[in-house]
Amino acid sequence: MSPILRRTKIPPTFIPQLLGFASRSIKSFRFPGEPLDSSSITYGVHVFQCPDARGIVAKLSDCIASRGGNILGADVFVPENKEVFYSRSEFIFDYVKWPRAQMEEDFMKLSRSFNATRSVVRVPDLDPKYKIAVLASKQEHCLTDMLHGWQDGKLPVDIACVISNHERGANTHVIRFLERNGIPYHYLDTSTENKREEEILKLVQNTDFLVLARYMQVLSGKFLRSYEKDVINIHHGLLPSFKGGFPSKQAFDAGVKLIGATSHFVTEELDSGPIIEQMVERVTHRDNLRSFIQKSENLEKQCLAKAIKSYCELRVLPYEHNKTVVF
Repeated sequence: MSPILRRTKIPPTFIPQLLGFASRSIKSFRFPGEPLDSSSITYGVHVFQCPDARGIVAKLSDCIASRGGNILGADVFVPENKEVFYSRSEFIFDYVKWPRAQMEEDFMKLSRSFNATRSVVRVPDLDPKYKIAVLASKQEHCLTDMLHGWQDGKLPVDIACVISNHERGANTHVIRFLERNGIPYHYLDTSTENKREEEILKLVQNTDFLVLARYMQVLSGKFLRSYEKDVINIHHGLLPSFKGGFPSKQAFDAGVKLIGATSHFVTEELDSGPIIEQMVERVTHRDNLRSFIQKSENLEKQCLAKAIKSYCELRVLPYEHNKTVVF
């Protein structure tokens, strides 16, 4: 454990005894996505960020318990000497006894009492899924992996559209998949001089966040300021190494023994946004360029999917200027 960080992980089985909650039947527990039963018990997540103070955990717990809810797990992070508090709580509750609008009001009161900078609650069975747009270029491995994950229900999003700056034939597997599933596809021929950003903004204005699935075009600061919401990118390497074009060949030629992939938020500074997820895999002298690239692409797919899932599950919070807390 780093000496400058203090992190508390409260076991889910200990929280009810710690806070004096009534014991609950195992039958009442549901994982997100399972159908609601007649008892109207469902699952929620709440994240909180505020100046550090005494009694925050107790007040958060009381807010949930006072409405008949039970905490399943709580994760708290208080960086030493930073005077800031982060938490993520998972809980179950009866949505008939604690309506969604009342829940928002209760957490809003709590937010005001602690001068919170962030207080977000989600109830997966009651709230709309995050709506995203995917931007892609010629390489399709991340895009196709996302589409299959969405189709299988493993990626908890609704895909509003796919935008590409690489023209695909009408009979490609990607186009056929999008047509079968009613996902709009837009081809915009971009260049360094004309990135078609105004057209992209019009297409994505009703989305909750964007995903760059190996989109080989740098979004301008003007675009990011106009969009005003998060943009998640996948970088084929462990940032900040091997920036720019052909990173796999750069790494291969350098004889690296460990390759990686990095999912991060997009900022105006190229490939320098806060990191959400990183993955690594070993390579050896026996790998040729083809196997090297294959391993790299597999990492990219996994890393991007995990970052999107973590984001949708409210596991990612901003920390300081260029870091993240990932619960």
